[in-house]
Amino acid sequence: MPTVTWYLIHLRSPDPEAIAACLADILGGQINRGATLIVKLGGANVFIAPVAAGDGVNAPPVTPYQGLDHFGLTVKDIDAVAAEIRAKGVEFTKEPTTIRPGVRICFIRGPQGISIELLERDKKYA
Repeated sequence: MPTVTWYLIHLRSPDPEAIAACLADILGGQINRGATLIVKLGGANVFIAPVAAGDGVNAPPVTPYQGLDHFGLTVKDIDAVAAEIRAKGVEFTKEPTTIRPGVRICFIRGPQGISIELLERDKKYA
């Protein structure tokens, strides 16, 4: 079996700076501007490519849909995190909730409709 590690998540956006700012301001990502716009987030690189009218990129589908649905990040103290980002005006599509003993999740909506899951797992239930 091969050993793999995360390299990147590739997003396309008509406003890459808005997504980068959201990932930095709301989730604590680190913006790196060079030849490409990359946000370091939770140990992964989020590459954000610009999309311009007429470049052949399809519009985003209406959720839910087949294929990549969302990406998830683990947090500590999900209720405190939710309160902090709610104060920043973040839209919640699912409020913090316990889905099984020791596991709490919520979903937020990022720029251009990107769905992001936040998950808190109690180590004794891991």
